[in-house]
Amino acid sequence: MKKLLLLSFFALFLFSCGSTKNTGKVPEAIVGKNATKTVRKVNTHKNNKVAKEENEEEAHTENNEESPKEIKREIIDYAKTFQGTRYKFGGTTEAGMDCSGLVYTAFQKENITLPRISRDMATKGILISFKDIEAGDLVFFKTSRKNTITHVGLVVEAKRGEVLFIHSTTRAGVIISSLDEAYWKKAFVEVRRVI
Repeated sequence: MKKLLLLSFFALFLFSCGSTKNTGKVPEAIVGKNATKTVRKVNTHKNNKVAKEENEEEAHTENNEESPKEIKREIIDYAKTFQGTRYKFGGTTEAGMDCSGLVYTAFQKENITLPRISRDMATKGILISFKDIEAGDLVFFKTSRKNTITHVGLVVEAKRGEVLFIHSTTRAGVIISSLDEAYWKKAFVEVRRVI
């Protein structure tokens, strides 16, 4: 009986962050609160300072919504508040969380609902080339012997060729890691952008 219980726990642990198979579906883009933000072109015949002031004034009066960059920054900042939180399968609180729980919770705070497990998250947004990676993108990994995505992280910084991402690991809980680390470099699969 103990062996069966241990085997069940081990199987659950292997799939704690989900897995995915390519379904061939076109990914669905998820858009944040400001899907209809209006962008005004700057009149190049005006003094640059005057044009800039008019654009800033228009942005404050016509559209008080946050830009995608601001939303991404808030998602990242909120995710960072969980640093040091222990790993807990299925967890989404400071009492414990798994990798997809961290990403799900951070996006949910900005009213962006993602699927709860990494295998489904990997079907959302759009696929991004690694050279175009930005803070706020999602990075996906295959961390088991199966040929499926089992782990997700949120990019917190991408500059000078180094990509840092926050995620929840079974050994260390919520931490920031680098894609330059051998383990993550080998397990890396793809980048997706949902905002």
